[in-house]
Order: sequence, then C-alpha cells, then structure tokens
Amino acid sequence: MAEERTKRKLSAVLSADVKGYSRLMGQDEAGTVNRLKEYRALMTDIIQHYRGRVVDYPGDNILAEFASVIDATECAVKIQQKLKIRNDEIPENRRMEFRIGLNLGDVIIEGERIYGDGVNIAARIEELADAGGICVTSNVYEQVKNKLSFIFEDTGVHPVKNITEPIHVYRLLTENYNAVIEASSEPDLPDKPSIAVMPFDNMSGDPEQEYFSDGMTEEIITALSKISEMFVIARNSSFVYKGKPVKVQQVGQELGVQYVLEGSVRKAGERVRITAQIIDASTGKHLWAERYDRELKDVFALQDEITQKIVIALQVELTRGEQARVWHRSSHNLEALGLASKALDIFERQTKEDNAKAQDLFKQATKLDPKYAFAWTYLAWTYLFDAIYEYSGSPDDSLYKALDIANKSLRMDDTQPDVHALWGTIYLGQGQHEKAIEAGERSIALGPNNACNTAILAQTMYFAGRGKEAIKLMEKAMRLSPYHPDWYLGLLAMSYIMMERYEEGLQIAEKQLEIVKKRGELGRGLIMSHLNLAEVNMLLGREKEARQHAKAVQRIDLSFSLEELGKAAFYKNPTYLESRLNVLRRTGLK
Repeated sequence: MAEERTKRKLSAVLSADVKGYSRLMGQDEAGTVNRLKEYRALMTDIIQHYRGRVVDYPGDNILAEFASVIDATECAVKIQQKLKIRNDEIPENRRMEFRIGLNLGDVIIEGERIYGDGVNIAARIEELADAGGICVTSNVYEQVKNKLSFIFEDTGVHPVKNITEPIHVYRLLTENYNAVIEASSEPDLPDKPSIAVMPFDNMSGDPEQEYFSDGMTEEIITALSKISEMFVIARNSSFVYKGKPVKVQQVGQELGVQYVLEGSVRKAGERVRITAQIIDASTGKHLWAERYDRELKDVFALQDEITQKIVIALQVELTRGEQARVWHRSSHNLEALGLASKALDIFERQTKEDNAKAQDLFKQATKLDPKYAFAWTYLAWTYLFDAIYEYSGSPDDSLYKALDIANKSLRMDDTQPDVHALWGTIYLGQGQHEKAIEAGERSIALGPNNACNTAILAQTMYFAGRGKEAIKLMEKAMRLSPYHPDWYLGLLAMSYIMMERYEEGLQIAEKQLEIVKKRGELGRGLIMSHLNLAEVNMLLGREKEARQHAKAVQRIDLSFSLEELGKAAFYKNPTYLESRLNVLRRTGLK
C-alpha cells in the first residue's frame, strides 16, 4: 500500500504577538488577560471579514491563514489601525501593542492546524516588527507591491532562528500621522500677530487628567481664533507636537508664526497650578510669563485672564463684537468640557466606531451641562455623519435627530462659529446652496481663524460651482492648519479640476495619494485620491494611468458605483456632475 503523502498547500500566514507582554502581566495580570481577550475578539472579527481563518491562540500569539496574500496584507493593516484607536484611549504604560509578521509559503495541513516553514517564518519575522508594526517577507512584497497602495521599507536580509536561509524582510509603513499631512515647506509669516498655542503639559502625574490640560489649551485657541486681527494656528496642527521635545524656533518655522504660547497644568484636589509663557520664536525671548495658583472653581476666569494677557502682549485691539465673543463661554462645567475634548479627538477620526463613541461622550457632556451649546453642535454632527455615511440602521432617523439638535444648538447660542458651519453642511445636503454659503460665511465671520470651518465653506463653494473661491478658501484653511487632514488636498484637487487647471489638480491629487499611502488608509481618503487621479489623468489624455487608478478604486471598494457617488455629490449644476461621471465611465468605472 502506497504511503499517504503529507497534505500541503500555499497559504498567506499572519502571526501576531504582544510586545512587552511579560511586563504588562507583571503590572496587572487580570487586566492584561481581559484586554488580551478583548483585542483577540476584535482581531478575529477583522480576520474573518478579510476571509481569513484563525488557526490558533498560543499564549499571547494569534495565528491566522488566508487564501489571498492581498486579503492578509489589508487585514494586517486594518488590525493595527483598530488596535491603535483602542490603545490611544488608555495610558501609554498599559497599552497592548501587537507585532505582526506576514509570509506567503508552503504549509503542512494536519486537521485544522498548519505547520512548517511557512508558519515558522511568519513567526520569526514578526519579532523584527516594531510595536504596532508589520513586517512581511519578500514573497508577500512581490505579490502585493503593484496591487496595494502601501509603502514598504526594505530592511534587507536577516538570519532567523531555525530557518536555514536568511530571510529578506520589508517593513510595511502604517504610521497614522494623526490623520494629518506633513507641512511641505516653511510658510511665510502673516501680516498680523501670529501665534501657535502648544498643548499644555499635564504635570499631575495622572494620565486621566490629560483631557483637563487639553481642554484648557482648546479653550484658549477657540477664544483667540475669534479675533480678526490675529493669525491663530488650528488645534489640529498645534497638537501634532503634543508630547514631543521640540524647540520653539522649530515650531515657529514649521507653522509660520512669530509667537508660541507654552504652558503646563498641575491639578491636585481642588487646587490648580498653571504656568504660561509667550515666546518670540524668531529670537527665543520671552514676551510674557506668569504662574498662577488658584482654586479649581476659578479656572474659567483664569483661562480668560491668560487669553487677555496674550492679546495685550501682542498689542492686538479687539472690536466691540470680538470682545463679547472672546470672553463668552458655552460651559462652566469642567467635567463636561473634559468629555467634549475627548469626544472631539475621537470624532475627528471619522470612522463608524469612533463616531458612535464620540456621540456617546457628547451626550454625556450635554447631560452634565444641558446648556453646553458646543457639545450639542457636535452631537448633531455625529448624527449627520450617521445619516451621510449610513452608519446607523436608519439614516432618515439620524438626519431628523441631527436637524432637531442643530436647531436647538442654534437657538441656544447663535454666536458659535461651528453651529453655522454645521448648518452650511445641512443646507448643502438639501440643495440650498445660497443658504449654505450664507451660513458658511457667517461661521467665518464669527471665527476667522477656524481652519475646519473655512474648509467646509470651501467645499460649499466647490459644489456651488465657484471653484476659484473654493481654491482660495482651501489654501487659507491649509495655511491656518499646516498639518491638515488629507481630505483638504482631495477637495483642492477637485477645485483645480473644476477650473480646468489639470496639471495642478494632478499634482495635488498625487500628493494626497502619497499621504494616505503613508497612513496605510483603506477608506474614503484613498478612494477619493484614486478617483481624482482617474479623472484628471483621463482629462489629460493619459488613459492608461486613468484606468489603473479606476481599477484601484474597484479593488478597494468592491461595491463602488458611480450611481452612489452621484448621490453624495451636491452640485448646483447637474450638468457638471454628469460631465464628471462621463469622464469616470471612460476609465472603466460603472
């Protein structure tokens, strides 16, 4: 009788383990075990979504196999993205960060288990990955390099334990960059006093107090951003430097400002100590510095005092209307402010899961302070996102809630820049372009340094067919926030295309694609950049390149359709929409 042959097959193998697992167990054994169970459940769901199969859970490891190396690679990136979001919500010393190794190789099948070098190599190169990182073999790299929009770093050949031949390893770059792009050049100084407010350092020794210090920073930025005779860098760009040892001169050069405000907060019981100082970034000299020891109940008056000192130090004159708005505050509840600050961080990630988390936190803030207009405004934004992106089971119900809350917030405080930007977006979705523009312009009048609201108005101008104004506004938004979200670039590229400035549109779209590749993003930003590149390349007569980007769209989103794209495009001129869709049809999209 012939000897039965060993069953083998070619598989993409994913191996992941926890970096520093023993340290975590030593600190908190029960908590670590529970978090490991939670993270494994999340990873299992993602693996199954990408048509993979979990083979085993040895120790702190998870082993999975895939029939497709593309599925395996996209799955690995998505796992790290989701785990990073979870880890960002807990203190750094308690974060559970996985390393992932990917290999494409021959495996031995024995029941539900797999063995052999195909598995062993994945486990060995996993050890070469950074915490939160991914390493892949050259077999994986060769299969995916022209099919997936990721960036790989060649780390060379590595000898690994129990494997005869050295292994050629690539590192898949998955850094998130906080959803912002790197500033490409040093901006020129504005012709008015310019300042960046750095995140105040939390000196309390308690990571849970982080949102108290962040909230103080945000309140000062919000107040200053309402002053027309100042140039104030947006929160997103200031917070890029959070926790990083950078020099004031570097911040001034990179953000294009003359002055930098630094500070620290130490909260202990019912007392708070706050230090603040304004530094001239060009000379390094201190313009003003102060230390305050106050009771916690006085913190709001203290924030106003610091803001006033900044205005005086920079010799800025306020108009009567600005005086009223700058010292106006929509909440005096510290816990509510902290919850809203945390919620805003989460909301800006713009995923379904994060939108739901932010929604819950904004709800909690409004319960603590029912008159907190800012929290009501952003609660309405979360419901609007539920409706637009169909995050909820009933988009119609979500839209109704968004409208109801938006009305409530506007009645509560019509001096909020953000509530008018919200209404601009609502009017745009209703096809009321002139009302949308009016609301957007009102938001900028109330908050002339608000980068996000400026970008929202640029979007309205674009859909209204006013491409030239959209470009001008988007460039202003990008200057206010040199480290800006990638969608700013996507909208700018679309505006250039609308104005038939195709080469400039191509350059911007290529830059956006480069950024989302660095971030390892698989969502809307990646699709938008490929769509823009498909369209503009076709308009430039580069059909081959256009079709390649169209195929990338179809690969990223199997359910993509031009019909659905058209539904989410709020053009005032339907002829322009049809023209765009016709160009995209020529690329092979349907």
